[in-house]
Amino acid sequence: MSPVVRLYDRFVDALAVISGLMLIWLMIAVVLSVLIRNVGAQPPAWLFTSTEYSMFYLTLLGAPWLVREKGHVFVEIAITRLPPLLLSALSRIVMFICAGISLVLAWKGLELVISNIQDGDYDVRFYFIPMWIFTITYPISFSLMAVEFTRFIFSKTPFHSAENGDV
Repeated sequence: MSPVVRLYDRFVDALAVISGLMLIWLMIAVVLSVLIRNVGAQPPAWLFTSTEYSMFYLTLLGAPWLVREKGHVFVEIAITRLPPLLLSALSRIVMFICAGISLVLAWKGLELVISNIQDGDYDVRFYFIPMWIFTITYPISFSLMAVEFTRFIFSKTPFHSAENGDV
């Protein structure tokens, strides 16, 4: 494996770790918010806002790793009886379509980031935060997902296979 591929894989892994840490933060923040309300106080506004931002970030930052790990849902019943050659071809076609859709969404996300920067858009709830800080995750995440889907197109084993109960 080349150093560039290893570095890329570590980057996707790091995004997944950040995503996992945000999930832990969500749990802590919700429990903390409930505790604060139960003692009759009002939780600070930043606590609620941070959970909203965390849900957004953890979804997008964890998605490329989830694709690599084949961790998303697909309909098994439609493919379980396909011959291996047809399953392999169909799987690669699906991955090609997924990569294409991901690239389109990455491009649209980049357009949104550029628009946010040019227009000076801000999220104006608890803090004034430039919107591009949130929308930058769209082109990054969807580009990485396109790479992951493309890797499956050219891999020796298809994304969908009957090996190891992976159907």
